[in-house]
Amino acid sequence: MSALESVLVQCPYCWETLDVSVDPSVPEQEYVEDCQVCCRPILIHVTFDDDLTPHVDVRAENE
Repeated sequence: MSALESVLVQCPYCWETLDVSVDPSVPEQEYVEDCQVCCRPILIHVTFDDDLTPHVDVRAENE
């Protein structure tokens, strides 16, 4: 079982830098998480390459 990995992302609403945790044992994942600063919903899409490096895309939920 892999440990969660911490990734820094930028909120698409308030532009604050946020620390989100991603699970490298799931190759592709998409979920909604509220911004820790402005509380608006962020759509987070995570994929991992062959070296288990996370690639994170964040968008406003309504885009």
